[in-house]
Amino acid sequence: MGINHFIIALISLTCLFSFSASTNAPLPLSDAFSPTSSKLHDIIEVMFESPSPFAFDGTTLESIDDVLSILPGSVDPALQKICGNTDHPVECIKATMPFLDEKTPIEPLSVLKAGIEAMDNQTKYALAEVTKLSMDPTTLKNVVPILQKCIDIYNNILNSDQKSLEAISNRNLVQLSIELGANVENVLGCDNAFKQAKLESPIKKMDAMLAKIVSNTLTIGVDMVHF
Repeated sequence: MGINHFIIALISLTCLFSFSASTNAPLPLSDAFSPTSSKLHDIIEVMFESPSPFAFDGTTLESIDDVLSILPGSVDPALQKICGNTDHPVECIKATMPFLDEKTPIEPLSVLKAGIEAMDNQTKYALAEVTKLSMDPTTLKNVVPILQKCIDIYNNILNSDQKSLEAISNRNLVQLSIELGANVENVLGCDNAFKQAKLESPIKKMDAMLAKIVSNTLTIGVDMVHF
């Protein structure tokens, strides 16, 4: 079994450690790991560079079954399968798990809704950071107009998120595809504005994570959801 499958399984373990069903507003994804899961996240990073089999906690992991055997509880294989069919499976699992409770059936539609919630959460965090930067008197004057453009872009994403959820409620697959596709274009706008100005974006990492969530929701919504 390939190394990516090991990574998917271990990222599921980190999410289990950091998951809290009672949290209504999860931390931004870059900060969502507990100290225990952070250690496992470091292992995942190492695994990108390491051949299999991989030794973890004194155990040699040669197959996906070996990985699953060390988990503290069963990990729903349906989520791994759905996220495994996206371009960014690690981010898919990491983003959606905080929005999936034990009673939620794991299917493309529920994972899509969780992805949209994760996108909304990450966008609101980015919007707060950009607004703070734009009002900071130490921010360079030539950067402020770009930040204001980013504010407009993030608000557009939030608006599309709500329209996507409405399309799901109305079982309107065409409208859903339009809104998810619009976010793919929207999410590139902020970073492109900084590139055009030949400036380094102060929110590059946030935008990169948001872009992966947007990409995953489009894949799930267009390729896997059927009304």
